[in-house]
Amino acid sequence: MKYLVASDIHGSLEGALTIAEKIEKKMADKVILLGDILYHGPRNPLPEDYNPMKVAENLNKISEKIIAVKGNCDSEVDQMVLNFMLNDSAIVEVGKKSIFLTHGQHVSPEKPAKVSENTVVLYGHFHKICKNIVENITYINVGSIGIPKDGTVKCYSILDENGLKVYDLKDKLVESFEF
Repeated sequence: MKYLVASDIHGSLEGALTIAEKIEKKMADKVILLGDILYHGPRNPLPEDYNPMKVAENLNKISEKIIAVKGNCDSEVDQMVLNFMLNDSAIVEVGKKSIFLTHGQHVSPEKPAKVSENTVVLYGHFHKICKNIVENITYINVGSIGIPKDGTVKCYSILDENGLKVYDLKDKLVESFEF
């Protein structure tokens, strides 16, 4: 199984259109969205292409492929316009690895997950790509496809049994994490 992973779209139409395009190009079976889908949030600037209604419309076209977790900027109103559920967290099995999916406001290296050793935790929330290992649990922040921070680029990831590869929107490999 191959997953396309994106986080922190924050209403960016470019982000939503990129996800739809890259599913086909990268031959991903499913899409994982790690929260903050439609709203930009009170601490973030508006993305140049801010259009939550079009983001919802485009993601709803691929809703059967989406596994999504709720971010701190996602609300009940967002759930009303999306054709897929926003869960608090989720777990997917990739090869022999358990991957815990969360947004990151409640679980991060600073707020460890209550998961078994050797689990990989994928999260967003902080809008920057990084990896940490805490008590044999690997935490990978996948960055942001809508509003990157701290000098990182808009990005998405491909997750498979070999690990996670992070790409910029022009498909240049930015980072690679093996597990």
